[in-house]
Amino acid sequence: MKILLIYPECPDSFWSFKHALKFISKKAAVPPLGLITVSAMLPSNWEKRLIDMNITSLQDNDIHWADYVFISAMYIQKESVDKVLAKCVKLHTKVVAGGPLFTQEYSCYPQIEHFILNEAEITMPLFLNDLQKNNPLRLYQTEKYADMKSTPAPDFHLLSINEYASMNIQISRGCPFSCDFCEITSLLGHQVRIKTPRQVIQELEMLYSLNWRGPISIVDDNLIGNRKEVKNRILPAIAEWMRAHRYPFSFSAQTSINLADDRELLILMAEAGFTSTFIGIESPDERSLEECHKVQNRNRDMLQSVQRIQKAGLHVSAGFIVGFDSDSPSVFQRQVDFIQKSGIVSAMVGLLNAPKHTKLYNQMKAQDRLTFELNGNNTDMTTNFVPKMGLKNLQEGYHHIIYSIYSTKPYYKRVRKLILSYNRKIEHRSKISFSLFRAFLKSILIIGLLNKGRREYWKLVIWTLFNRPAAIYDAITYTVYGYHFRKVYGIQD
Repeated sequence: MKILLIYPECPDSFWSFKHALKFISKKAAVPPLGLITVSAMLPSNWEKRLIDMNITSLQDNDIHWADYVFISAMYIQKESVDKVLAKCVKLHTKVVAGGPLFTQEYSCYPQIEHFILNEAEITMPLFLNDLQKNNPLRLYQTEKYADMKSTPAPDFHLLSINEYASMNIQISRGCPFSCDFCEITSLLGHQVRIKTPRQVIQELEMLYSLNWRGPISIVDDNLIGNRKEVKNRILPAIAEWMRAHRYPFSFSAQTSINLADDRELLILMAEAGFTSTFIGIESPDERSLEECHKVQNRNRDMLQSVQRIQKAGLHVSAGFIVGFDSDSPSVFQRQVDFIQKSGIVSAMVGLLNAPKHTKLYNQMKAQDRLTFELNGNNTDMTTNFVPKMGLKNLQEGYHHIIYSIYSTKPYYKRVRKLILSYNRKIEHRSKISFSLFRAFLKSILIIGLLNKGRREYWKLVIWTLFNRPAAIYDAITYTVYGYHFRKVYGIQD
């Protein structure tokens, strides 16, 4: 078999970092980990090629070459998915689809021949067995959850590795919490399943052997969902490997806010080379947290929790939501105040949406408040249900938040706040490479000389050199992030 794996194009968004990538001459933030993991489940004697449309364009000759096209996508990639499928239909090439979009929306794609849904460790072998008998079904589903110990190491060798800003790996699946608006548990369950330390180290070895040096994102929805296993086995193994290899990587993760409650865990993460974590904070309003059953965030001083994580040596980026039924007009300024005080530089603020198969979706459906299907982009001022405060009021409040946190002056003020709060425990970064030096020069030209906010740029650079010279790399990195965020949100100041 000849298999063409296609990852559709992602539109410009908060997490695309499209405008930041040009500073480091990269084409995409991260590779399609799910797709190259599926590739590793296919017979080793099959020919496999990967087209990541965020890296390179898809040509008719690519599709002509293949016996099957395998495609995986998220909601935000719908537009690109439609174009890919149209090409495949035109060229009479069969398509096999899986991943979050198709697991939720497979009935919307009659032109696709086969769906490998839910967790491929379970459904892919069924498809391959039937294919060998020349009798594959159209739909393969399961309500079971895979044992991560059976998950193969991804086919990293298929990647154009130098075109990405970061690599990524997965350690666990599932989340012990049950937030009303989150679809993770409907897709991956509450029980956290985790790889062995040996599997994790094998993947690090593979990336190391491919000469990757730099950031690695842990894509788990909550790395500390199985805290005991991560704390006692995974992190010590990573830390030992990193020390032996002189810290070639830095790690980022997603965790819940209760990370702040475990000082030993924070120390272990810093020692293993973790430099940042994304946390779903959602709202500083206790009523909103109660409404969405965000139990892990309730009855705590979240500002203090964030600062505790920062002082332990981890940058904190976070998600925030407005549009809960209990939200009052005061919530918008409260969100601004919290974000500014916290020093959370990368604050993803979105309107509340109700993904399919979530408690919130069922609630909105029962109340006849659903409006249209999601587009997967929660930073574009849309919501798929009628908000109690009225859509216009919600959008105006949202715009106030975005302008108040991403305009140049408040944004750079927040960067300074982070630099003062953040306490790097161990310096893992090796010598500054030529590419990073070139990125610094580009930031001087584009942000420091040609951009309207150049005065604030130079104030930050000079302030950092005088007050926290060791943090100049972080300061420049965040000037580039800010440039991207202002472009995404259309802020000109």
